[in-house]
Amino acid sequence: MVSAAFADRPLKKLCLFDVDGTLTPARQAASPEMIETLRALRKKVAIGFVGGSDLVKITEQLQTGTDNILDEFDFAFAENGLTAYKLGKQLPSQSFINFVGEERYKPLVNFILHYIADLDIPIKRGTFVEFRRGMINVSPIGRNATIQERKEYEILDLKNGYRAALVQALKEKFPEYGLTYSIGGQISFDVFPNGWDKTYALGLVEDEQFEEIHFFGDKTYQGGNDYEIYTDARTVGHSVKSPADTIQIVKDLFLKD
Repeated sequence: MVSAAFADRPLKKLCLFDVDGTLTPARQAASPEMIETLRALRKKVAIGFVGGSDLVKITEQLQTGTDNILDEFDFAFAENGLTAYKLGKQLPSQSFINFVGEERYKPLVNFILHYIADLDIPIKRGTFVEFRRGMINVSPIGRNATIQERKEYEILDLKNGYRAALVQALKEKFPEYGLTYSIGGQISFDVFPNGWDKTYALGLVEDEQFEEIHFFGDKTYQGGNDYEIYTDARTVGHSVKSPADTIQIVKDLFLKD
């Protein structure tokens, strides 16, 4: 039986959504239609987002006006759930740096920065390694790239495999670290301890005893940062091509009547 917190929902189910490419265009704001769809959906099921970015960045994309984003979702899972909220209240969190340790962290970052310094790509901007609570995010072009620069880099990356090559180099250099490397978005990849992918969030909702957990994501292919949660036995996975696709699937599944 579903927990008392969600007993009033007509359907005893949870819908979890990736953010970039699923609820919003990459690093951009959600459309009014998306916000309206999510609010309608929440009247029927519990909803939550599970994104790799920190809560500040996700808030920038999903917040509307002065509304608190934590009031718009039943569950908020930033950094794959390492920073987590249920009904506006924070849940216990974990830390990447505590797991890895300073002595092992420094050689990892040094290797990444040396590798990117020697990488011959047309432009480089800034913030090549972004330190987050639950992971580090690595971008060969730099996270300060404009939207147009991101699009141009993504095309080059798909052709030349810059991110995939760096991931392979890290796997070979640091095999004993117990880390997962997950390519997502247009310009970067995440590095986090094994098991700290988006399935980490599923462990935080087990006690709710939902009848079904639906997950919506766009990077559901192997190596993409939605793959593990999309293929997990605990979820019903939905692979989407765009935020518009997400809206259509949600309406078809839950909002027809």
